[in-house]
Amino acid sequence: MTTLDSLPVELIADILSELDLETLVHVSQLSRRFNVVVSDPALNPWRRPILRELDSGKYHKALRNLSVRQTVPRHNWIEILSLASPSFILFDTTLPNLKAEEWRECFSRRFLPSWRRWTRQDTSWKAAFLKVLHRVWHRTRTSCTVDEAWTKYIVLHRKGHANLLEASTRNFNPITIFNQLKLQSNLIHVETRIRLVVELMDVRVIAFGTLNTRSPLTMNLNAHTFLHPPGADNLGDQPVAESNYSIADYGAYPLAQSSGYHHSSGALNLTQMTHPHPASSHKHYPWYTPGGFDKRWLESDGVEEEGRKWVGSMMIVAQLRGPRTHEPSQIEPPLQDLDLITGPGRHQYASFVWNDLWAIAPWLEERVTRKIDGQGLGN
Repeated sequence: MTTLDSLPVELIADILSELDLETLVHVSQLSRRFNVVVSDPALNPWRRPILRELDSGKYHKALRNLSVRQTVPRHNWIEILSLASPSFILFDTTLPNLKAEEWRECFSRRFLPSWRRWTRQDTSWKAAFLKVLHRVWHRTRTSCTVDEAWTKYIVLHRKGHANLLEASTRNFNPITIFNQLKLQSNLIHVETRIRLVVELMDVRVIAFGTLNTRSPLTMNLNAHTFLHPPGADNLGDQPVAESNYSIADYGAYPLAQSSGYHHSSGALNLTQMTHPHPASSHKHYPWYTPGGFDKRWLESDGVEEEGRKWVGSMMIVAQLRGPRTHEPSQIEPPLQDLDLITGPGRHQYASFVWNDLWAIAPWLEERVTRKIDGQGLGN
């Protein structure tokens, strides 16, 4: 008769990983063999139940006190600190003893690259991580603007260049700013369309643009490429491993020089984004993530809704994600267009700058012909 103890340790670890976290804690204390298996960093049956609990958003007592258990490999805390809510990390859990490089990895996986400006050279990575996390927690619950008096955002223009602009944080209203951009492009009569590009643990990146059936000369190819990374499959449930997608004619957006700038048509190798790490609703980013929250693609064969195309400028902002951000508002459809910026927990924004854009859309860097800090067309 085959008993559990006679099975290979790899199979035992796989079976234990199907348990919930609290049960796994109890099982790890039943025998010396179980204790050895769960303590092995290579087998690590803790990872799956930890991720399931983080995805659920309900943190039980077993997760709060996990750092005091010697049987839990320390590297599991990199994912916990990268994916758990700010209030849980700051106020509910017992923090583990991690190396400086591990705290640095947590910082890189959780926050936008530009948030390193809030750190100091004489500050440890643990202190930097907790300091920035507390800033996020504070700003998502108050209207305080002391830490960031000016909010920066990026505008992609149809001719290939992009501007890094800023506005007062206290009065920052992206829809008002974008209306000014539409007025400058003679598009004020066209409805504003808003897309949730990707959601991280503390912010979500949102794009404002306009769809129309105008002449191809008014198309914004970079706006389309930003939302639709070439080679990403929006239909399948699983991401394509390494896609080499040679771009010759991208649906309704032919990548020619007729628009006034050169658009690279080389092969593109997409890799799943990990720094920063997306939330579970966009965990396959830049590929499509099933579940109803990833709504970048509202098209068919490269054509947007009812044959319309992205025209004029596209504005990209970072909205702070608070405890009420996902509460449904009275506007339909949910998590699309105005529902993204109206309602509880949707009025605080953080700066979004060049290195943040390249982190979430590296394929766009070579396609932006000029990067201009401030107003104008550059020198």
